[in-house]
Amino acid sequence: MPGAGSRFTRRELVIGSAALAGSLAMRGANLPVAAPRPGESFTDFQQRRRRELWNLLGDLPWDHKPAPPRLLSTEKHDGYTLERLELDLNGIEPVPALLLIPDRRPHPAPGLLFMHWHAGQYGLGKEQLLRGTEVQPPYAPVCAQKGLVTLAIDSWCFGGRKHEANGQQGEEDAFKLMLWQGRVLFGMMLFDEYQALSYLASRPEVDAARLGAFGMSMGATKAWWLAALDPRVHTAIDVCCLTDYDALIAENGLHQHGIYYFVPALLKHFTSAQINALTVPRPHLSVNGRKDPLTPPEGVERIRAELLPLYRTYGREENLHIELFDCAHQELPQMRAEILAWMDRHLVAG
Repeated sequence: MPGAGSRFTRRELVIGSAALAGSLAMRGANLPVAAPRPGESFTDFQQRRRRELWNLLGDLPWDHKPAPPRLLSTEKHDGYTLERLELDLNGIEPVPALLLIPDRRPHPAPGLLFMHWHAGQYGLGKEQLLRGTEVQPPYAPVCAQKGLVTLAIDSWCFGGRKHEANGQQGEEDAFKLMLWQGRVLFGMMLFDEYQALSYLASRPEVDAARLGAFGMSMGATKAWWLAALDPRVHTAIDVCCLTDYDALIAENGLHQHGIYYFVPALLKHFTSAQINALTVPRPHLSVNGRKDPLTPPEGVERIRAELLPLYRTYGREENLHIELFDCAHQELPQMRAEILAWMDRHLVAG
């Protein structure tokens, strides 16, 4: 270690950064093989690894018993009724939520957990379901047309949970405070989505055997993580954020992702593909941009190459579809067409 008065030249810093990236990029090859132990079934192996993954997410309020939800208002929209709710998911702060109930739906209906993106839009949150963004049209009309009972919550630091005028400062403060408290921001985010899925499954309109997790960007990351952590997710659909960590490091791309994205000691235990392996054999659709700096394409292809043999062995190859499109961080019409077809096949049809 250099002394307090040491100074590095720019060349030394560049060389050191490159060496660090190279050594970290090799990290996945040095991990213990993530495979069932002798005599252990693949399902038992997944359960064991799922517990390991949850344990990396800090101290979570598992003992909290949610209070009944508060219905704040009801709105009639074209093709659906919207309930504005306040949910008690974690016992720390109330969680604003939207529940979209289609006018025309089967009984019981499939449920969809819609998870909003980041993009530095701290004021948007759950309203993305209704308003969409400049790179993704709104999904509320889609959910109404397909008969999907859809729940969206404000994530920590977003929407009605944005506690600072400067949203980035609020997110950084929350991240730091949680570390002091033994918590992990991303862990608390996923815990809220887990609890939200429980609420969605409890609704009388919903078929608890047909639950989907869907999102773009930060919401995409949550979708594949939640599917890995929670077998109740029947299908995961993620848009523009299936990131292989080693490829991201090799591309010097850590700055592309927000502070929420980083989980202490994760790389000592899991690769991205090993997290996604916990979803096998359940259906998983992932659409990504080949020009998207958040998802280096060689990393996306690496995840697909590692997952396909598992789907062939333990399920059906057609239940995994990971595709790269010629775009950046955006949802193309071709992407949406695949998403809608996947919803029809794995949620609407059961």
